[in-house]
Amino acid sequence: MLITSSEPHRRHTRLKRRHAKGFTLIEVLVAIVVFSFGLLGMVGMQAFALQANREARLQSQATSLARELAEMMRGNMQIAAKTTSADNPYLGTFSAGSLNLSSPSYCLNVSNASTGCTSTAQVASAQMSDWLARVDTTLPGARVSVCLDGAPFTSDGLAQWTCSTTGADEIIYIKIGWTQASTNKTLTGANAFEQTTDSTSRPGLTFPVTSGNSTSGNTP
Repeated sequence: MLITSSEPHRRHTRLKRRHAKGFTLIEVLVAIVVFSFGLLGMVGMQAFALQANREARLQSQATSLARELAEMMRGNMQIAAKTTSADNPYLGTFSAGSLNLSSPSYCLNVSNASTGCTSTAQVASAQMSDWLARVDTTLPGARVSVCLDGAPFTSDGLAQWTCSTTGADEIIYIKIGWTQASTNKTLTGANAFEQTTDSTSRPGLTFPVTSGNSTSGNTP
C-alpha cells in the first residue's frame, strides 16, 4: 500500500483535534468550579449585607425613639427634673419582655378625651407608657434604662447598664439595647445573637438628655 506524503499530516491533525477536545473539556470543568466558588462568595456577601442593613436600621430606629423621649422630657421639665422614679415616670429600668410601667396611664388616648390627663405627672406616665409599647414592637428583645448617670461608660469606653448617681456632671441617659448579631462569627444558631438578657449585654445606644439641643452618643 502506497502512503502518500499527506497521510502523516492528516494523522497529526487528528491527534491535535483529539488533544484540543480534551483540553477544552478540562477548561470547562475548571471554569465551572471557579464559578461555583464565586457564587458561594456572592451568597455570603449578600447574607452579610442583609445583616448589616438590619443592624443599621435598628440602630436608626433606636436613635429616633431616644430623641423622641428626650423631646418629651424637655417638654415636661417640671416632672423630668425630679430625680426619683416615684416622682418621675420617665426614670426606670425596663427589662426585655416587660417594657411597661408598674402603673401605666392612658389618659392621652382618644378614648379618654372626655377626662384627659389632670396633671403633668399623668402626662409623663401616659407618654412613657406609649413610648415603651412602641419600643417593644420596634426593637427585638428590647431593654431600656433611663437614669441619672455620672459614669455611663466603663474605663475601657464601653457602655454599661449600671447607673451611678455620683458625679457633679451627672445627667439623664437613655440606654436602649436589643437583640444583635454577635461579633463572634464562629457561633451559629441562637448563639449567633447577643440577647439583652445575657450577663455580658451592653446598651446598643447611650443617649444623653441635655437641656438644649439633642446630642446622641452611640455605643463605641
